[in-house]
Amino acid sequence: MANIKSAIKRVGVNQKKHDANQSYKSDMRSQVKRVEKLVEAKDLDNAKTALQQANKKIDKAVQKGIVHQNNGNRQKSRLSKMVNGLSA
Repeated sequence: MANIKSAIKRVGVNQKKHDANQSYKSDMRSQVKRVEKLVEAKDLDNAKTALQQANKKIDKAVQKGIVHQNNGNRQKSRLSKMVNGLSA
């Protein structure tokens, strides 16, 4: 455990940031899973709306630096391809 006052503060700040980041990441993953489940059920209308929400969550996570931009773009592309595959 840290003995120096500034190090103790950093531990607390880092823990707060970690918890906030995990919350955003978890929410993002939940939205992605929701889209995947709707695609699996072949529910096109709901999958499209869920895709929009998932894209928003992914973009927000990228903006906050929680996931890398390439990772976010890859996830959005993969989900879009799944949803577009339903309509074709």
